Amino acid sequence: MSTTDRTPETGEYDTSHSTAVRRFHRTHGMLPPAVEAHDVQLQRCLQQLSRTEKSIDKYIYLSGLRNTNVHLFYRLVTKHITDIAPLIYTPTVGDACLQWSHNYVQPEGLYLSYSDKGHISSILNNWPQNVEITVVTDGSRILGLGDLGINGMGIPVGKLALYIGCAGIRPEATLPLMLDLGTGNKELRDDPLYMGSRREKVSAQEEQEFMDEVMIALNEKWPGIVVQFEDFKNPFPALERYQQKYTCFNDDIQGTGAVVLAGIINAVKKSGVPVKGQRAVFMGAGSAGVGVAKQIVQFFMEEGLTERQARECFWLVDTKGLVTNDRGDKLAEHKVYFSRDDNAGKQYKNLAEVVDYVKPTILMGLSTIGGIFTPELLTKMSEWNKRPIVFPLSNPSANSECTFEDAIKYTKGTALFASGSPFPPIDYEGRTLQPGQGNNMYVFPGIGLGTILSKATIVTQSMIYASAKALSTSLSPKEIEQDWLYPDIARIRDVSVIVAMGVIRAAQEAGVDRETRIKGMKDEELEKWVRSKMYNPHGETRRVEQEVRSFIDDIAGKGESRSSNL
Repeated sequence: MSTTDRTPETGEYDTSHSTAVRRFHRTHGMLPPAVEAHDVQLQRCLQQLSRTEKSIDKYIYLSGLRNTNVHLFYRLVTKHITDIAPLIYTPTVGDACLQWSHNYVQPEGLYLSYSDKGHISSILNNWPQNVEITVVTDGSRILGLGDLGINGMGIPVGKLALYIGCAGIRPEATLPLMLDLGTGNKELRDDPLYMGSRREKVSAQEEQEFMDEVMIALNEKWPGIVVQFEDFKNPFPALERYQQKYTCFNDDIQGTGAVVLAGIINAVKKSGVPVKGQRAVFMGAGSAGVGVAKQIVQFFMEEGLTERQARECFWLVDTKGLVTNDRGDKLAEHKVYFSRDDNAGKQYKNLAEVVDYVKPTILMGLSTIGGIFTPELLTKMSEWNKRPIVFPLSNPSANSECTFEDAIKYTKGTALFASGSPFPPIDYEGRTLQPGQGNNMYVFPGIGLGTILSKATIVTQSMIYASAKALSTSLSPKEIEQDWLYPDIARIRDVSVIVAMGVIRAAQEAGVDRETRIKGMKDEELEKWVRSKMYNPHGETRRVEQEVRSFIDDIAGKGESRSSNL
């Protein structure tokens, strides 16, 4: 296509571009004449955000910015990640999903409906870019909000924004993907503005057949694509069915497990209690809870316990109480691994009873039941432990099992704390205490980047475990001194490099990598190479200027060559 008939792309409507670039992109005259420095652009963005009070309105503004000036959006994200991340992902993305059909303005991904069965490949051909990674959901269990149908599209969109901003995967190489398989949410089906199919959720068998076609079509269209599953009500079937065949992983199970494990590794060190003395009570025995617990089992085994010894360090609690073999109900398959057989026939019917029975060193929440870690339970944790480990991991903030303030107040400042949603720092006895946030964004961007760069054929459990170990080593000396369990989120791109390197090394050790150029690299060389492959929105203006200059020089050179031949 010549420069006279091409349509400008969204990233080309950028006021930092010179007049020459604007002429080349055919945006000259479509932008105000000032050629602006990046700092001036960001100042305007921050000013516009500050005039907006509600987080959901800030989200809508940022979505518009991403769709009209993608590089400016990611300059804003990378330079102000601590402030912007909560607006483009948790907790604000929960509200964005609830209102998705009502606030819909423009396409932001691809929708595949069950009625498209048999035609998936042709629909994928409508996507214009070459894709390296996709985030896929069916919207059936969005955060702690339940079945939101296609309104869950906010999750793939937000997740991929973090892949780009935190790990430098190029925007055009990402695909937000929503599977519209119906919804069990009658309120949505009756909502006149709901934009998904107005049908009940398809059966498990129908879903599997549909998923088979999706996975085949994705890999035929983009061989080696990394597929990240997200927010499926039952995430295990897809992961178990495809993880040995395609390059895929589930962030709810594996990513959550990895980021929590990294925090636990550091918390266990600080607690002074060896792994064989740890007793972990989990409030929540769903897919995320079991995935987290299994990751920690692997760590305990690495520290010298047998698998049985490691598994026996865990007591899982669901809505019916302690998960046991003789409780009288049929356990979901994923709960069986941690089901207790040493309860001597006694059933413990709620969290308080289980905590009194176990006297845990670790209290972990993945229940979405806000406030269930009561002041009484937190006080007991501090009575039994010098440094109790308290991880209320449920999202959004309203569903957190306790607040940071309560954890500190009722453990008298001793809690080793990490939450799923952000909490503000608090002042306690003359010290400013910083809460840890076990946010998956610490690991999933690096897992994706490392998998893409190593050209891994599958995502092995060893790669997931390596991401956790790498994250646990990423704290600065100052952060360690201040009792932090996770690094400063402002350093997320550096952290993602460390995680990606760990994933690459694990892929190489497992023999699933295909990128031969980096096999013999030492760590310093590999780090430099990884950084060189990362998208840098702050360098885009310079890159485009150089490309346009090179193109013009090339055209001029060809013109001179033709003249000299006449």
